[in-house]
Amino acid sequence: MKEPLGSPREVGEGYKYVSLGLTFAGGIIFFMGMGFLLDRWLGWMPVLTVAGTLLGSVLSFLNVYWKLQADEKAYDAEHAAEHAAAKRRRELGEP
Repeated sequence: MKEPLGSPREVGEGYKYVSLGLTFAGGIIFFMGMGFLLDRWLGWMPVLTVAGTLLGSVLSFLNVYWKLQADEKAYDAEHAAEHAAAKRRRELGEP
């Protein structure tokens, strides 16, 4: 049985992706801030801020990418039986 549109489960799925976006932004801001603080402490002003921003961007992207790949694998595993049944029906010529 399919859940109705706007069900609590769908809302929960949406929040999961909102949290990924916030994690992405938070990672960039955190590493940029750490670079800025190290720049002020060492007197290298823009070097570590830029490096921290780039490092934060790359690491945040990889984190989001890996989590989305894991979600896709879980979805495929959850729906594997449905896909197999649909393929069997197409092979037999059933609608």
